[in-house]
Amino acid sequence: MSGRTGLLSDVEELRTRLDGRDYLTDLGLATAMFCAVELPQPLLLEGEAGVGKTEAAKALAAVLDTPLVRLQCYEGIDAGEALYEWNYPRQLLGIRLAEAGDRHLGAADLFTNDYLIDRPLLRAIQHPGPRPVVLLIDEIDRADDEFEAFLLELLAESSVTIPELGTIHATHPPIVVLTSNRTRDLHDALKRRCLYHWIDYPDVARAVDIVRRRVPSANRSLAEQVAAAVARLRALDVQKPPGIAEAISWVAALDVLGIDRLDAAAAERTIGSVLKYREDATAASERGYEWVVAG
Repeated sequence: MSGRTGLLSDVEELRTRLDGRDYLTDLGLATAMFCAVELPQPLLLEGEAGVGKTEAAKALAAVLDTPLVRLQCYEGIDAGEALYEWNYPRQLLGIRLAEAGDRHLGAADLFTNDYLIDRPLLRAIQHPGPRPVVLLIDEIDRADDEFEAFLLELLAESSVTIPELGTIHATHPPIVVLTSNRTRDLHDALKRRCLYHWIDYPDVARAVDIVRRRVPSANRSLAEQVAAAVARLRALDVQKPPGIAEAISWVAALDVLGIDRLDAAAAERTIGSVLKYREDATAASERGYEWVVAG
């Protein structure tokens, strides 16, 4: 490790600046984010969907006034989609133009930066600065074991290897944030290279504060009612427990409909804002909307 980056003075400064970007953190998360920036070291954020893992990376990039480069993982993702691929149509055009001019192009002429299509990982490594980008590797648990192994060089050394060009080292190593919904366990080799923080559901009071930041036109009473109802819905045996993202969506939907009080009728009418499976909505209905909104 090369020592502090000097981008942040202390944890409290980071919390204050995140607050200014309407991202509220507890001390543990702010400390993990501060260390990720100042060590620097990749940060793995785990937690249920909708608790603010992706938003943490976005807020950090905003606080540091630097670009966010996002790689959305999915089943089957590989180096071609994450790092680079060659522009074969352009290479073919180059060959034809050379032939028309009675010139010969060798491999060294065709496999250069002029024919390289950079993907998120390469863009993050080659960012010219002056500040490092925030590289968000989102939902790494959706990718497979081979892709995890592929990331180890980048996470450990801030470098990537392209067989035709060699190893490319970052001049300004990216601040890496990985997120996982823990749909599968990640390998120890990846975890060893990362700081770790579990983001839990916020308590009702913090959820109210977050919701009001994101939907400022909604009154506090409505935010309190929704935050309490979301916590109650999580107690049901649902496939997708609602998080803070769903609470924000619910309040926004109620607000745009001109509803300033969450009663049973309003909850039934707008339940699709917070529960995204038919079985979950059925479970709420069977339990009773009066229970969902009970004070």
